[in-house]
Amino acid sequence: MGTEVNNEYGADQIQILEGLEAVRKRPGMYIGSTSIRGLHHLVYEIVDNSVDEALAGYCTEINVTIEKDNSITVIDNGRGIPVGINHKANKPAVEVVFTVLHAGGKFGGGGYKVSGGLHGVGASVVNALSEWLEVKIHKDGKLYQQRYERGKVMYPLKEIGVTDHNGTEVRFLPDKEIFEETEFDYNTLRQRLREMAFLTKGIKIVLRDNRLEEPKIRTFHYEGGIKEYVEYLNKSKEKLYDDIIYCEGQRGDVYVEVALQHNDSYQESTYSFVNNITTPEGGTHLTGFRNAITKTFNDYARSMKLLKDSDPNLSGEDLREGLTAIISIKISEPQFEGQTKQKLGNSEARGAVESVVSEQLTYFLEQNPAVAKVICDKAVLAQRARDAARKARDLTRRKTALDSTALPGKLADCSDKDPKNCEIYIVEGDSAGGSAKTARNRATQAILPLRGKILNVEKARLDRILGNAEIKAMITAFGTGIDEDFDISKLRYDKIVIMTDADVDGAHIATLMLTFLYRFMPELIRQGHVYLAKPPLYKIEKNKTVRYAYDDKELDEILTEIGRDGNNKIQRYKGLGEMDAEQLWDTTMDPEKRILLRVTIEEGTESEIDVVFNTLMGDKVEPRREFIEENAQYVTNLDI
Repeated sequence: MGTEVNNEYGADQIQILEGLEAVRKRPGMYIGSTSIRGLHHLVYEIVDNSVDEALAGYCTEINVTIEKDNSITVIDNGRGIPVGINHKANKPAVEVVFTVLHAGGKFGGGGYKVSGGLHGVGASVVNALSEWLEVKIHKDGKLYQQRYERGKVMYPLKEIGVTDHNGTEVRFLPDKEIFEETEFDYNTLRQRLREMAFLTKGIKIVLRDNRLEEPKIRTFHYEGGIKEYVEYLNKSKEKLYDDIIYCEGQRGDVYVEVALQHNDSYQESTYSFVNNITTPEGGTHLTGFRNAITKTFNDYARSMKLLKDSDPNLSGEDLREGLTAIISIKISEPQFEGQTKQKLGNSEARGAVESVVSEQLTYFLEQNPAVAKVICDKAVLAQRARDAARKARDLTRRKTALDSTALPGKLADCSDKDPKNCEIYIVEGDSAGGSAKTARNRATQAILPLRGKILNVEKARLDRILGNAEIKAMITAFGTGIDEDFDISKLRYDKIVIMTDADVDGAHIATLMLTFLYRFMPELIRQGHVYLAKPPLYKIEKNKTVRYAYDDKELDEILTEIGRDGNNKIQRYKGLGEMDAEQLWDTTMDPEKRILLRVTIEEGTESEIDVVFNTLMGDKVEPRREFIEENAQYVTNLDI
């Protein structure tokens, strides 16, 4: 079409990427992304190999260390990677594992019965994406070593000494040419390693951070496995009964482990895993579990006359209200949907989980009739509340259908009707709301002021939530609906910005809003539509020049720059209401100058997020006090 292109497409136009070059060329295909998430994925791949040794019965301890230079060392006491010659590749097996894609003991060769690594790319991908990687193998009294740089072998595998134990030691430094960031986050690793320890009964995992003057060390070791995981997740909740229901069994090729316990909350917290890999989108094992719960409880309730003949069956949703559950299966040939292993597809997993849970849960209920009655009574209450919520939703739908302009009266909407260009500020109080309405760009910025603190949804059922005026105003303004009615395609604003005062009350209100969004509209967060505004803490005036500081460090830098003397006027903002419209626009609402913090959900962290919300927003004081004490070191700008 007037633009010249080279249309030659011959044999020489086909690129051949040697060895691990393909990984370096397209790293996202192998580890998801080159962001901080992909960086941590490198650690998980190496640790997964050690966990595979534990699942096979040969490893009892894994040590993970963040070194001072931000490299990672992973040491296990397994069998040690084989060092003999692999005759297909004519190289030592360890070299094959670290330099050849889709090589390892995970492809039916008898190395592992079950394994977390589906594609067998773990060790070689980590090697390809590291500046350097060194492996040491303790095996049969001898110590071996090999080094690689950006995936290339630096010298043949060599024997460097003697040893008195077996195991593998891998140390690597992520490549700055590949990753946007190469600073490991201790808390991210802590969460994932704790999860691995829960899922591998009896394994001891030690995390050490050597970057600090006083190294930080955490040890994770759970003899109770997933039973202790449920206990951990429920620690901030009021349990409905003391026992954790545990089901374990083998059906054909599938080993099933399930632990569950109800609490008095209104949220379900169910997490599923296959060979220790989290499956956030569920799959056949989760379906089997849910089928078993629904059928077993209804059969029991009917047989024990807890439900009358005229009563409808309890729905799965009602029976799972307040349920915390872990479903963990081990299977030799897992079939996942997609490279990201988000959802299990094996049909045999559904039948195996359903069979094991139905059989053992039936036995538990017969042996514990008081517990069974408590669970069924809660489900009946949930059923009634769900009916009330349904009626409230139907009424809302009818009103909206009759009145297409049914937006909340307090909403100052924007004139642009293209959601991509629009944003809504959720503002605390009428005073800040008034300033924000004056300050805003009327074309693209909507303002919704809320009166006081919204309902804590962590302590309320859906029927009560739908009756709360402030929450109703948000639901109507966003346009997406809520819970089972949620439809993100109807979202009226690309950005939902929570703008509260920079004090304790403001932080509490923001947390209440985030709790609501996370529990009932999580896709808004997952798809990156939710933000926190960051208003300044200080206004600094000197010789008619005005500057703003967003934290104490920035204040210090500004004072150093302009000189610390009697001409400085420093105002500490206690709330947004102290700013006039012009100041609010300049500091917090002008897209050219403002600071917005996007709220995200890191893949695989849902259980930890649950624990945080339960701890902060639940009824129990002691876990909240412990959480605050543990995390106080990370808090800045707290008004006392």
